[in-house]
Amino acid sequence: MITFSTVYVVIAAFIALLFYTFRVLREYERGVVFLLGRFWKVKGPGLIIIIPGIQKMVRVDLRTIVMDVPSQDVISRDNVSVKVNAVLYFRVIDPEKAIIQVENFDVATSQLAQTTLRSVLGQHELDEMLASREQLNADIQTILDAQTDAWGIKVSNVEIKHVDIDESMIRAIAKQAEAERERRAKVIHAEGELQASSKLLEAAQVLAQQPQALQLRYLQTLIDIAGEKSSTIVFPLPMDLMASLQAVLEKAATK
Repeated sequence: MITFSTVYVVIAAFIALLFYTFRVLREYERGVVFLLGRFWKVKGPGLIIIIPGIQKMVRVDLRTIVMDVPSQDVISRDNVSVKVNAVLYFRVIDPEKAIIQVENFDVATSQLAQTTLRSVLGQHELDEMLASREQLNADIQTILDAQTDAWGIKVSNVEIKHVDIDESMIRAIAKQAEAERERRAKVIHAEGELQASSKLLEAAQVLAQQPQALQLRYLQTLIDIAGEKSSTIVFPLPMDLMASLQAVLEKAATK
């Protein structure tokens, strides 16, 4: 005799069978189906029929995953200890490889990103870490993309977020920057002196060709001095006048 409890059990089992038989995959999802433990095919998106007990499906998300790479202790090529963290962008392009070739592709990619970050940055000096981030990002992305290709994963981008430096090293960098600014200022000053001396030489050559121009320059200098309202005025004497006076004195001394 069939009782109501038996009917309820049958209905519940039928509903559970339907639940495990019919699956719905979204547009960004794929199902890796195994038949008796062997890979069968990749299904989706849409309505998927799975035979309970015989087939098993593993969902795979195809959207881009944004992963923070934890802060890593890195020793640069010039023996400076820094802490560097980054962000990683990757997605699954081959669901079959992502499930079969690696146990957990999220964890595997994260661990690989950490070791690659330390390895690549350790080959560069601190100045390169601070000034050439785009190139370092590209180098890390290329290495990760090549190594995760066997897992069916595409690393689209890597961005270094922070390079934390010790306080003592920050002071040393500030001193180095100050010394560099002083060096540039001295170089610019020396270049200015060189250019000024070259122009003065050209002016002296022009004045030497026309003595009248030298007299006009003396008069212009007197006008400039008078305009400054100074109580002391220095009159420049022509060098040829001084030479003539010296010649007269030498003749007088010989007599």
